[in-house]
Amino acid sequence: MRLLALALAALVALPAAAQDRRPSHCISLVQDVPGVRMIHKASWSEPLPDYTVRIRFIGHAMFLLQTPEGLSAVTDYSGFIGSADFVPTVATMNRAHSTHWTPDPDPRIPHVLPGWDFEAGAADHYLELDDMVVRNVPTDIRSYTGDGGENGNSIFVFETAGLCIGHVGHLHHEPTPEQYAALGRLDVVMVPVDGGFTMDVAAIMRVVKRLRSSVVIPMHWFGDSTLEYFLTGMEGEFAVDRTGGSEIELSLRTLPDRPTVKLLRPSYLRADE
Repeated sequence: MRLLALALAALVALPAAAQDRRPSHCISLVQDVPGVRMIHKASWSEPLPDYTVRIRFIGHAMFLLQTPEGLSAVTDYSGFIGSADFVPTVATMNRAHSTHWTPDPDPRIPHVLPGWDFEAGAADHYLELDDMVVRNVPTDIRSYTGDGGENGNSIFVFETAGLCIGHVGHLHHEPTPEQYAALGRLDVVMVPVDGGFTMDVAAIMRVVKRLRSSVVIPMHWFGDSTLEYFLTGMEGEFAVDRTGGSEIELSLRTLPDRPTVKLLRPSYLRADE
């Protein structure tokens, strides 16, 4: 009830222009959309069936998201995504480290969305494209330059094909109740499990359990020992699926009855795929 009240208060506080936008289908007070049918393996370069989203783990914190109508987004874009000459529709970036952003993004990318804004104080993105909405929820980072680090990171949410997909970026703290309310219901979430550069594993497990997403994808791990510590900690409440691949496809059908961690292995985009 508290989160519902916070979400309603947040909607009331929005300016009129924002309230005229297409409603989000994953904010907390909207009823659940029936689930997700998973896993159809195919190359990232192949077209997708209707109502299907492809998620490819490129590396570190970079994922490629592809929609049925041919839109694409690369998360925490650091400039190099592989040998393929591929230009995403959207690139999101975060400020904490140079491995999460680049000062020289490919000029062919139509929409480059930094997760921070020095002038405004906090990034504020709400991008509506053909079959995808991209929005952000700012969070703080630890400061290495003495500026405080307020609003230096964004949790980006991608809404497409009836799914809500969240990428928490270089998250340094557990979200506040207001931030959880702004995120809403996430069907899929990508979370860092490095154990220290972002958050300790116990803290990120609390975040994952609070979000209760149907699909959790670990990222930002530097070795299997930390990764296994996270996977072991999630077993019991969550199923663990070691997919053995770098990508999965999800479609609007049925979400898993039990929340599931999907382990993907990183793989840069290649022209021969």
